[in-house]
Amino acid sequence: MAQATPELISALRTTAKRLRTDVQYYWSHQGSCNCGHLAQTITQLSKTEIHHYAIERHGDWEDHAEDYCPTSGHHLDSILTQMLAFGLQRSDIGELERLSNTTILNRIPPERRALQYNRRDDVILYMETWASLLEEQLLSTITLPLTDELFATKPSEKPASERHYHALELSVS
Repeated sequence: MAQATPELISALRTTAKRLRTDVQYYWSHQGSCNCGHLAQTITQLSKTEIHHYAIERHGDWEDHAEDYCPTSGHHLDSILTQMLAFGLQRSDIGELERLSNTTILNRIPPERRALQYNRRDDVILYMETWASLLEEQLLSTITLPLTDELFATKPSEKPASERHYHALELSVS
C-alpha cells in the first residue's frame, strides 16, 4: 500500500473534490479515468496530455505501472515517476483503476462496498476513504516530545540538560 504522505493525502482529497464537480469523468479515457484524474492533480497536466502519453504505449494504467521504467524517457514513465514520488506504489495504480484494494474496501460500510470501478461516486468514495486511512496512518506515527514536568506534581529540580523526555503517540479515534 502507498506510503502515507501529506502530499498524497492532499492529492487524493483534491481529486475527489474535483470529481464532485461537473468535470469530465470517463473510465476508458486514460486522462479522465480514476488514475488519469489523480495524475492530473499530481502532474498538473491536462487530461488530453495524459491520455496522449498513455496511448503511446499498449495497455491500461495497471499495464503501464507494471512496465514502468524510470529511465525510459517515455512521457508516461515521467508521469508515473511523479505519482510514485507522492508515495504511491506501483500496485496502487492498478488497484485505484479497479477500486480493488481490500484494506481500503474493508473501511467502507458493507452496504456500499460493492464498488463499480467506472462509477464516479464510487471512485470518490474510494479516494476519500483511502485519504482518511493514509491520514490516520500518518498521524499514528507522529510523536511529541514531552518533559517530565508535564507529568509531575511539582516542578523538577533537575537542570534542563539532565531531564528525560517522553514521547506521547497520538492516536486517532
